[in-house]
Amino acid sequence: MQMVTEDDLLQMMRNGPFNVALHAAIQARGLSLEALRRRLEEQGIGVSLSTLSYWQRGRTRPERADSLRAVRALEVILGLPRHSLLTLLKPSAERSAGPWLPVEELCTEPGVRDLMDEIGERGERRLTGLSLHDQHVIGPDRELREVRTRAVFQAQRRGADRWIAVYHHPQRVLPSSRFARGCRFGRVRVDEASGLIAAELLFDRALGRGETYLLEYGFGFDETGPPVLEEGRGFRAPQHEFLIEVSFHPSALPARCYRTWRPNAQTALKDLGDLRPSRYHSVHFIEFGVTAGYHGMRWEWE
Repeated sequence: MQMVTEDDLLQMMRNGPFNVALHAAIQARGLSLEALRRRLEEQGIGVSLSTLSYWQRGRTRPERADSLRAVRALEVILGLPRHSLLTLLKPSAERSAGPWLPVEELCTEPGVRDLMDEIGERGERRLTGLSLHDQHVIGPDRELREVRTRAVFQAQRRGADRWIAVYHHPQRVLPSSRFARGCRFGRVRVDEASGLIAAELLFDRALGRGETYLLEYGFGFDETGPPVLEEGRGFRAPQHEFLIEVSFHPSALPARCYRTWRPNAQTALKDLGDLRPSRYHSVHFIEFGVTAGYHGMRWEWE
């Protein structure tokens, strides 16, 4: 039997299909289906040997909630990146229209490419996004006050030591302050006319292959900013997990909120469903196996 190397496994986790990736992971870890069944059972998850066999042979696919819970547990047991198998369960058309979208596909502002070129994309493609949490704070006058991001990346090749953050205010307003934790700002470029900011976030070291890195950064805005009606994030490549949260001031609660998506900047924004604010004046959604494209939310004040 041919051995599955870590590089082979990484490639299969990226490209799938699900059954091939699962079979390769089981081979690479040297576990039997019976051993997997017992490990799942220890966590209170009942999956039969025949079901596991069907999954890795491609005869059936996990679809029900309890089956997806088993897949999440298998990722941990097999030592795989979080949501890597779950991502492969999505149809290929939903996962991504391509391996890496140009930044111009996500932002139509003409200055975005110039800002990226000034900084340079050194090493960014060596990283895979595992988890990203955006928090937007709306003030009493319906204006954006703050954007905070908490992100976890995994190095797919050794040497990754930075990530480039690009932010575009919906009303073309530049931030008045910024902060970073777990990293530091390197080169920062702004386009005042379009309200674009591109910032190089430097890690404390170059990462080894497979190593993860946690960082936080954010931008603050003055009270005089105009009201905003939407927020979101464009992903140039698939992402394992994305959580977006918008917190509203108690005196500026929206009448309606909607989850939105579009595959690129040339496509009209599409509403995917209603979102209901909590009693604590915030609204959120979380997505696993995020496709390349723009994911966000919009709201109506009246």
